[in-house]
This record gives sequence, structure tokens and C-alpha cells, in this order.
Amino acid sequence: MQRLYDFLRRHPMWVDGSWAVVLLGISVVSGASGGFGHPAVAVPLSLLLCLVVALRRRMPEKMLLLATAVGLAQLITDVEMGPFDFAMLVIVYTVAAEGARWASRFALVAGLCAAPVAHLRWPNGQTSVAAGIAATVFMTVPFALAWVLGDSIRTRRAYFAQLEERAARLEREREAQSKVAVAAERARIARELHDVVAHNVSVMVVQADGAAYVLDAAPDQAKKALETISSTGRQALAEMRRLLGVLRTGEHEEGGEYVPQPDVQQIEDLVEQCRGHGLPVDFKVEGTPRPLPSGVELTAYRIVQEALTNTRKHGGPNAGASVRLVYFDDGLGLLVEDDGKGAPHELYEEGGFDGQGHGLIGMRERVGMVGGTLDAGPRPGGGFRISALLPLKPAG
Repeated sequence: MQRLYDFLRRHPMWVDGSWAVVLLGISVVSGASGGFGHPAVAVPLSLLLCLVVALRRRMPEKMLLLATAVGLAQLITDVEMGPFDFAMLVIVYTVAAEGARWASRFALVAGLCAAPVAHLRWPNGQTSVAAGIAATVFMTVPFALAWVLGDSIRTRRAYFAQLEERAARLEREREAQSKVAVAAERARIARELHDVVAHNVSVMVVQADGAAYVLDAAPDQAKKALETISSTGRQALAEMRRLLGVLRTGEHEEGGEYVPQPDVQQIEDLVEQCRGHGLPVDFKVEGTPRPLPSGVELTAYRIVQEALTNTRKHGGPNAGASVRLVYFDDGLGLLVEDDGKGAPHELYEEGGFDGQGHGLIGMRERVGMVGGTLDAGPRPGGGFRISALLPLKPAG
């Protein structure tokens, strides 16, 4: 049955054609038994009305005009009403459901006028006036119901079409938002990778240079430097695996969860690591430490990491740095300074503190994402200063 139903839905012309044949058969049987008028006129008219049923969905407006013309011819030629006139109810319903608006209105008016005109054309002299009016009303009701049913079907189809269009639009918007989210996530991962690689690789380069310098004179120091390179490399690989694992669907770190993002509490460990690598760092916290939004904590950690990395890269020999964290009522303040005497040309050629390098660009993007402000520039007398204010709530 389901296959038959699907077949009929795919071939509506077959359904309408079958009903037209049935209507024609009933009309022929009724005409043979009682007669509706002269066969030379009644047969062509009945065939035309059956054709209206067969083609009603393919060309509803034209079939409405054809049915109207047949009805007028029926009045003129005095062909009385018969089963084939049922086609007029069908075309009224069809035009109300699928036809143009003008055709729907025309079908309603024509349907309401059909019964009174037929009563006037073929009056029944044996009935009273009241009975004639009642019969006319009774014959008008089917046309009104057919139009109402067709118009409700049209409204329902328009409603479902609107729902489908809205669902499709929401799906497109969801896909667009997903693409934006993916792009933002990839940009975040790129910034994270930059910070991880810049920090750890710079440490490895410094330690490798130191190990090569003291390899013959102080083997113990060279061994310690190589151990630092090894541990730093493992740390960099672990953090890079964590970041790149986000791009792999369904893959997690050991234990089924990703490694937590760095936060403000780990800044002290970062400072200790830099001290162990030979960079003197003065670290101080002012105010009362308290939990901060994860985005603010990650931004603060990455800013300090990037600033200390740049100090090692560009500060020159005997450079020192200081890190200040200040807890305000409405935000977190950061101040990272160094007294490095690195060559100015290095700052521009390697994308350092000229404001054009990827490090500072990444800092500004991070600070902007949390609604904060960043000020970076040379210090009077040498060195560099990075100052940031990270609000607890984004601006706007």
C-alpha cells in the first residue's frame, strides 16, 4: 500500500485521469437512463468537464475558465444539470488550493452564483418559493465548502513552506556560525602555538648556545643545560599535542580530558622557570588574589610568557626583568619590564617590539578579546615595558 501511495503521489495526473474516466462513465449511464438534453450537445459538454477534472492540477486557471465556458454553454443550450457538473465543485476546490489569487476569487463568486442561476434557468414549478430558495441555498453550500476547504489547504501549505524556509535559514545560519567558531578556534590555536613555540624554543636556543660555550671548560654546566633543553622540549611537545589535539575530532588526552589551560597561579612557576634558565626576574603580586574568568587568566599568563620570551631574545646579555600583578576591584593589572640593552636593529628585523611583530599583535588580540587595554613601548634609558589592564567584565 505504501508503494502504491508513493506512486500515486508521484503521478497525480493518473489519479485525476482515473477520476475523470469514472465521472464520464457515471454521466454516460445517467444520460442513457434519463437524458440531460440533446446528445449532440450534452456529450461534448460532459467530455469537456471530464477534461477539466483530468487537467485540473496541471493548468488550474485555464480549466476554471473552461468550466465557466461549459457552464454558460450549458445554460444557453438547455442541457440540464448532471453528474458531470460535479467537475465544477472539483475545479473550485483546486483553484482555491493551488491557483492564482484572482482565479480563487473568481471561482468563489462563480460557485456562489451557479446554484441561483441554475434555479432560474430550470425552475421547478411544482415547488413553493420557500422550497425553491431552500433548494438553492442547499446547492450553494457545496461550492462554498469546496472553496473554504481549498483555501485552508492553501494556507496550510504556505504555513509549512514558511516553516521549512525558516528551518533552512536557521540551518544556514548555524553552519555560518559553526564556520566562524571554527575560524576563531583555529586563530586561538595559532596564537597558543606561537606562544608555546616562541617561549620554549627560545629557551632551548639560549641553553644550547650556553652549553656549546662551556662544553670544554665546564662539562657539568653543559650537562645541566642539555637537561634543561630536554625538559623544555618535552614540555613544548606536550603542550603542542594538547593544542593540536583540539583539531582532532573525538581524540582526547590521557584520562579522557584535555590538559587545563594555564592560569594566573602558574605565572609564578613560569617566573621560576625563567630564573632557572638564567634570566633574573623580580616577581610581585599586589592586592588580594581571587578567582578570575578563565579568558582573563589565560590572557595574563600568555602576556607574561611572551614578554619574558622577548626579553631573552632581544634583551641582550645580563638583562633582567620584573613582573607585577595588581588585583583591582574591577580587573587585573599587568606590568612587565626589562632593562635589556639589545641592539635596536634586532627589534625590527626579528619582529620584536616595533609593534609589527606577531608577538605584540597576538598580545593585542588577546587583550582585545577580553575587552582590555595594552600599552607597549621602550623604557626611558633602555629596556622595554608592557602594561595591560584586563577587566573582569568585557566592555560593552
